[in-house]
Amino acid sequence: MWADHVIWWQVYPLGFTGAASGPSVAHRLGRLENWLDYAIELGCSGLLLGPVFASETHGYDTVDHFRIDPRLGDDADFDRLVDQAHQRGLRIALDGVFNHVARSFDAPPEWFRRHADGSLDTFEGHEQLVGLDHSHPAVAQYVRDVLCHWLDRGVDAWRLDVAYAVPAEFWRAVLPRERYPDAWFFGEVIHGDYAGYVAKSGLDSVTQYELWKAIWSSLNDGNFFELAYALGRHDELLDTFVPQTFVGNHDVTRIATRLDDERHLGHALAILFAVGGIPSIYSGDEQAFQGLKEDRIGGDDAIRPEFPDTPAELAASGWPTYRLHQRLISVRRRNAWLTRGRTTVEHLTNQTIALRSTGDGVVLLLLNISDDAERFPIDAAGLTAEDTADDPLVVPAHSWRLLTSP
Repeated sequence: MWADHVIWWQVYPLGFTGAASGPSVAHRLGRLENWLDYAIELGCSGLLLGPVFASETHGYDTVDHFRIDPRLGDDADFDRLVDQAHQRGLRIALDGVFNHVARSFDAPPEWFRRHADGSLDTFEGHEQLVGLDHSHPAVAQYVRDVLCHWLDRGVDAWRLDVAYAVPAEFWRAVLPRERYPDAWFFGEVIHGDYAGYVAKSGLDSVTQYELWKAIWSSLNDGNFFELAYALGRHDELLDTFVPQTFVGNHDVTRIATRLDDERHLGHALAILFAVGGIPSIYSGDEQAFQGLKEDRIGGDDAIRPEFPDTPAELAASGWPTYRLHQRLISVRRRNAWLTRGRTTVEHLTNQTIALRSTGDGVVLLLLNISDDAERFPIDAAGLTAEDTADDPLVVPAHSWRLLTSP
């Protein structure tokens, strides 16, 4: 399936285009067209869009799933963006918010979840986000109709927001598999039994938050045992489905901010691209953008900034990180089997780890976050370093190295 080869570039359109704080009606989606070639040159093959439907504020408070948010444009703007993306070979994924809607969402009262006293159930205490009743047949039909409407308009995939709060059986009932056998559906799941949820829901994948946390946490704490444990669980998931992997998205502190030592950014990226999964890059992370997520009103603003009109206007300081992404994605492209590749730990200390991923080839990743050079006591016969090195098994302090099979 095409999804086995996709690398997503994720964009939060309301922030990216300045729509969140701009006039209520404007044609902003066209600004994204200026960035399609940038995404392709990065090495991506899919554009994962955040909310584009009419909403009250931040996009996750939807008022109409059949209408493009007027702050972004209209149907014609959307159709042009899809066409321009597809002409370049980019797949399009939309963000579907179906657990909850805005209070102004126009629907019969029986569509909403309620407490015993009759009050509306809200999403995690957010009073403006009211929960849909997924046991109601009309709600199921509505969600199915929305999915089909945009798939008919050329969309290739759906990210299902807050999937973890929706009964898994609901997705199995509404996903239009028979009409769109090539569509790819993945859900936002943070904790719990990922494989079990996929099996019950019929989704293709879910977000791999456990690996995300282990990547930055192990680097910050100098504890690669945490990463090794998480990768063991990750390998088990690959027996059931291919997780959607990432080191950043629109809901978390940016990886360049999260890491205590900026020298370890390359380590985090190398892990992402050297292990199994369907990876995504959150726009700006490839330029080492900074951004701290805070638990307050407006706490997402720093991680969802407006971008310039064109890539040429980006700061010069971010381009080395962009080129690092390109190099790592190039390795991924040459070893396409990595999507379903299995990873074993061949050497492990608190601050050094050797990860061997295997499938139709071999990719060996050596990570060193100690203050001293490390010579890894492992077998690398038949492998070639992606960089020039007198001894490819010697990794300098706070560095990493990739070795691959011919």
